[in-house]
Amino acid sequence: MRTIVTADGPVVARITVTAAVAWQTSVWLGADQPPVFAALVPLFAMRSSPESAVVTSLSRVLGVVAGVLLGIGVLNVLRPQTFTLALVVGTGLVIGAVLRPGRELNVQVAVSALLVFANPSPAAYGFDRVWETAVGALVTVALGSLLWPPDPRRVLSATVRDCGARLVRALTGTIAVLGTDTTAARDNLARVRKDMRDLQHTAQEAGQAERLLVFNPWHRRHRGVVRDLSRRTAVAAGIASHLQVLAREVAFFTARPDAVKDAAQARLPCAAIAASTAQAVERRMEGADTGPAITAARGELAAFRRAMPGPVDVALRRPFQRILDDLDDLGEPHDDGDDGASKANT
Repeated sequence: MRTIVTADGPVVARITVTAAVAWQTSVWLGADQPPVFAALVPLFAMRSSPESAVVTSLSRVLGVVAGVLLGIGVLNVLRPQTFTLALVVGTGLVIGAVLRPGRELNVQVAVSALLVFANPSPAAYGFDRVWETAVGALVTVALGSLLWPPDPRRVLSATVRDCGARLVRALTGTIAVLGTDTTAARDNLARVRKDMRDLQHTAQEAGQAERLLVFNPWHRRHRGVVRDLSRRTAVAAGIASHLQVLAREVAFFTARPDAVKDAAQARLPCAAIAASTAQAVERRMEGADTGPAITAARGELAAFRRAMPGPVDVALRRPFQRILDDLDDLGEPHDDGDDGASKANT
């Protein structure tokens, strides 16, 4: 119970106060009906971070305006019936696909258009809904960052730790199935793809949190730390792309009868490289020095290249090289000699 209160208490308080202020502001501005629409905005927009409240509030206002205009426009031409309903819902969802605040479809356009249908006075209802929603959005944006905002350092620190765990799990799991079982390699590829897509989405949200820190005055002094944490998630997103390539190569070679033997022989040296690379990933996510781990991984790559110069081995080494380049504090690509080797083997 204490965990629930600690985690959700500030959110509940923030939404409650903001909804009450939005309601009272609408009353002061002359609402002649209970201004429910103003109070609805914080319920939808403030369920996560103050930064996302800005995006969600804007998306909700645009969705309401577009939905009201769509509903009134259709009712001026067609009478309410099944075909009209389907037309409004379909059109509203198409518009919502454009006005989406993130990955999720914005259904606000379709909802607002349908509510216009259900009102005996569509024009009056539409006008009230638009201006009350706008008031609710303004109050939400104004208060969302002032009332008990979460510390972005703590949120992003947890995000960075999660990114590091996902990367290490994908790296070690991929090498574990190299040259073993075709089904296991394919299952691993599916898991890595999903995990890395989720990680990249998380990195986008972290970058957004950094950009919108201006709306979080209580923690604006921490923007240097937040910027560093955001950069770590960006590095993680880049590594995620290389890990998907590695998982795809492992699944490909493990499924090929003419390559599976070479893949199996490469598993042991790749496991050593993966261990050093995983250590470098963990160090980078912690903000610590990655130099010794990167040096060790590059040395193991060089030994692997000398011992196994075949095309399968070249393909397996390349994602590791790209990962280490992204992890390198200097940010400079490192020539490990496999580009020339790959050309010689093609």
